[in-house]
Amino acid sequence: MLIKNVKIENADREADVRIKNGTICEIGENLKALEGEEIIEGQGGLMLPPFVDCHIHLDTCLSLDATGANTSGTLFEGIRVWSEYRKNLDKDEVQERALRTLHLYQEKGVQYVRSHVDISNDLTAFEALLELKEKVADEIELQLVAFPQDGVLTSEKVQKNLETAVSMGADVVGGIPHFELTREHGERSIQLIIELAQKYDRLVDIHCDEIDDDYSRFLEVLAAKAYETGMGKKVSASHTTAMHSYNNAYCSKLFRVLKMSGVNIIANPLVNVNLQGRFDTYPKRRGITRIKELLENGINVSMGHDDMYDPFYPLGNGDMTEVLAMGLHLCHMMGYRELNDSYRIITYNGANTLNLEPERYGIAVGRPANFNIFKGGSFFEVLRSRQGIRHSVRNGRVINSKE
Repeated sequence: MLIKNVKIENADREADVRIKNGTICEIGENLKALEGEEIIEGQGGLMLPPFVDCHIHLDTCLSLDATGANTSGTLFEGIRVWSEYRKNLDKDEVQERALRTLHLYQEKGVQYVRSHVDISNDLTAFEALLELKEKVADEIELQLVAFPQDGVLTSEKVQKNLETAVSMGADVVGGIPHFELTREHGERSIQLIIELAQKYDRLVDIHCDEIDDDYSRFLEVLAAKAYETGMGKKVSASHTTAMHSYNNAYCSKLFRVLKMSGVNIIANPLVNVNLQGRFDTYPKRRGITRIKELLENGINVSMGHDDMYDPFYPLGNGDMTEVLAMGLHLCHMMGYRELNDSYRIITYNGANTLNLEPERYGIAVGRPANFNIFKGGSFFEVLRSRQGIRHSVRNGRVINSKE
């Protein structure tokens, strides 16, 4: 396959990309087509690595019709509504909703997804998504997080389910320390999660400080553990919205610890701007972690959809540019260069969060032929006018085309 006339990652000049056996084998200008070679005309469009969604709950996605509405719009009512529904989960129904969600992602150029899966009640949803992971592997790489929605230390049953899910094949160990009964329980849960990840050689991704309480400071505990154990970049903290309520002096100290530890931060702008600030009258807090300042301090920040049409969020369509645009608005990242370069947050930064090997991701000779081609010639154009994807290619095969 030969891709003609594309601008690779905002390049000023157009280039051609040749693919052989699912791998990028040549990049240059005015490459000549070989006999019988398939040609795709890029028409000066932008070529980017595939989008990465670092945080979604596939087990809850597209469930709103069945669960009923979250009338208050709060996180805690969302948890209550979901907790009632999950008592009678059906494996086939979970797979069907998750597959529809992944098809939405595919249409929007997402090829890497990390999904949290609630294991608190039982392992029905986890078993469903573990099976689905294998079925969709040719088109989407799916990481599964064993996620104790109720808190690790809620009961021995949750702890047993957590380790069972990890032993069955969960890629990541999850947690939610700010939802534990006390701060001491929260700290103990982080220790337990780190130990479990080390035992099974897994990654860690914790729902961390997803609350407006400026005294919720489990992120520093997680970062310290990541630093002390040397797990570093294998550890991620999702949400961290309490950071928007921390004082600046504390944040200065926190950024140092985060940088030392190497942990990743995952922001979820769409859902958190909806769920946070619910206890405020005016002024209302934005419900977002300090993306701009984290990036300026050399800390890896990626993003996720979090939820789609479920008790936690009534909208969502799998479009990571929509997620990104919300975050850029909320964090005052609207300069031209910030906008044009922001694709890295939902591409390379996401790949780093998922701990993908560098040689498996990106547009370079010798790497897998995984990429998207957009109608616009720069990412600024893509964001400004929502110019969609023309082609999505995985392992040298077109998996989605709008031509």
